[in-house]
Amino acid sequence: MPVTRPHHVRPHPILHALALWLGVTAAWAADEPAAVADEALPAVTVTGQSERAATEGRDSYTTRATHTATGLRLSPRETPQSISVVTRTQIDDFALRDVRDLLSATSGVRVERVETDRTYFSARGFDITNFQVDGLGLPFATGDQLGDIDTALYDRVEVVKGANGLSSSTGNPSATVNFVRKRPTPGFQASAGLTLGSWHQRRLDADVGGALNEAGSLRGRLIAAVEDKDSYLDRYHLRKTVLGAVLEADLGPDTVLTGGVSQQRNRPEGIMWGGLPLFRSDGSLTDYPRSASSAPGWTYWHTDDTQAFLELDHAWGGRWRSRATVLHRELASDAELFYVSGMLNPDGSGLTTFPSAYRHRERQWVVDVNLGGPFTLAGREHEVRVGLSGSRSVNALRSSDAGVGDPLSEEDMLDGSTPRPDFDKERVDGRADFTDHRRTLYGVVRFNLADDLKLITGANLTQARSDGIQYGETHRYRKLKTTPYLGALYDLDAHHTVYTSYTKIYKPQFKVDAANRVLDPLDGQSVEAGLKGEWLDGRLQGSLAVFRVTQKNDPVYAGFGPNGSYYEGIDATSTGFELDLAGRLGRNWELAGSYTQMRLKDEDGDAARTFVPRRMFRLAARYSVPALPGLKLGAAVNWQSRSYRDEALAGGGTARVLQDSYALIDLMARYEINKHLSASLNLRNATNERYISSLYWSQNHAGAPRHVSASLNWTR
Repeated sequence: MPVTRPHHVRPHPILHALALWLGVTAAWAADEPAAVADEALPAVTVTGQSERAATEGRDSYTTRATHTATGLRLSPRETPQSISVVTRTQIDDFALRDVRDLLSATSGVRVERVETDRTYFSARGFDITNFQVDGLGLPFATGDQLGDIDTALYDRVEVVKGANGLSSSTGNPSATVNFVRKRPTPGFQASAGLTLGSWHQRRLDADVGGALNEAGSLRGRLIAAVEDKDSYLDRYHLRKTVLGAVLEADLGPDTVLTGGVSQQRNRPEGIMWGGLPLFRSDGSLTDYPRSASSAPGWTYWHTDDTQAFLELDHAWGGRWRSRATVLHRELASDAELFYVSGMLNPDGSGLTTFPSAYRHRERQWVVDVNLGGPFTLAGREHEVRVGLSGSRSVNALRSSDAGVGDPLSEEDMLDGSTPRPDFDKERVDGRADFTDHRRTLYGVVRFNLADDLKLITGANLTQARSDGIQYGETHRYRKLKTTPYLGALYDLDAHHTVYTSYTKIYKPQFKVDAANRVLDPLDGQSVEAGLKGEWLDGRLQGSLAVFRVTQKNDPVYAGFGPNGSYYEGIDATSTGFELDLAGRLGRNWELAGSYTQMRLKDEDGDAARTFVPRRMFRLAARYSVPALPGLKLGAAVNWQSRSYRDEALAGGGTARVLQDSYALIDLMARYEINKHLSASLNLRNATNERYISSLYWSQNHAGAPRHVSASLNWTR
């Protein structure tokens, strides 16, 4: 196993520096000349309620408003939870072209790349399973991402920390990730890009949109991306295509109808199913080159993600608005995989083969109707939003095994020479069929108790139902549960707000234990309090939050059996704090910085989920060089403290694998050749740091070494 050198980054000096930074920035912003505060950004006209917070074209690392936490249109300062936004500008600056890279740059989010094509995400110590598209919650997500989800279709990604049962209905008390789509622009715009990079990376991007009739009442947008690349890992290759189209029509002065379709197709080959062995049966650590892979060249895991949506917005007068949305999503995957089972002995024996073919289909339908607007009570104006939503998800999984249990030498594992077995895909060795239903009634009210005091209260009544068969075990679940939301905010002055919130959430589970029984439902809650600041007319935003998150029946990986991975449920509590600062520092600086520190304990007071680092520091900064107009330089640092995992050995005793603290440094440069053409260069892992990308499982998956990409972009 590659042993990472420790980086002597001490958390407390970072915390003190950022806290001082926040305080100094507040004072500096108050004294900043009006010319800076009022400096005009490029004008962007947007249409429809959802796009008033669009970030593309604003050249900013912040957003003016979000809907993710409550469904109400609130600024980050007005939201009584910690919220982070990765804008289109930051995505483009640092070439965050897939969701794994994007969330790696997000405050407080840990990305667990367990293998080439499967990834988990966590926040505040727990897995993230709450995902939304344009604020519409996707039903019963498992938390593991299959494939390389591209960011070409999205304007920004918003992440709300803590439990979020109000808008997500079900999930974990970790965070909610909301992917906000790009929308048609009223004026014509077009862009195209060519990217070349390490390991034969080749990528083409195209994006065109604008009015489709003379009156401008019909608008459209078409987005496409194609990518082909190898990898630092032996035998891995990926082909990816992305296509999205959105149409927007003004049916009248107060009504907008929007519809769209998108599809992403991933075709990876030579993919790893699980990682390499971390240690041998005697407890000694393995040490493989970063290019090592256990995958034969015949393996693949093809995925298709197809979505179609339709939404109707209507303004009723008096600032009341309604929205009705329908989303249909189909997920399909076809895979032939090769897993390495057993415990590696010092002489290289002890491993066995586990080839398997999988076919999976999932169809989702989501419907949401909501109405919101202001009302007057006791002489003050307040705001309310109520809604109904429902979802249905149908899953079908089939697996066929062949050549299971054959001895495998360490040498054969590494050279990928295991021949493809003769899979009989008509024979079903494993099967899962289940249908999930979710119906929700929700409401939220923002009470304007005083000019400086706001109270946000709401509730979500959700009925969840699931039926089916999971690898021979009957799966049946019924639950009717109310999850409350309570938040309060008090403005200290024109720039600072203190807040507190209490939120809950729950989630049916589909992971099984060693006996192949489905785990009991998750039940989580979070309490948060903090201070938020906003300066330069909202272009610079900061926050300090302390939190306590509890989760019952949290699934922790416990091993691999005949039916695949199995888990055990634990009760765990996470306590800690987060510090964030994002936006504009003066005329030439944009930044997004954060520091997170936490403790994570189980019900006995022992350390839980030790593979999760307890401290993380993120900083992305970009500088526009005044002496060379058009030149922008930037750097990003991603530091995390050490993490570890203990594993039982076949001969008795335990072995511990330790990942020391490490920092990944990325660099960027972009030069605007003229008003239509620009060139950019991005360097990842500039110091060529060696590290294990995840200890989520007891396996070794090495992180990527230093690599580079260069892009030429045309815009109009």
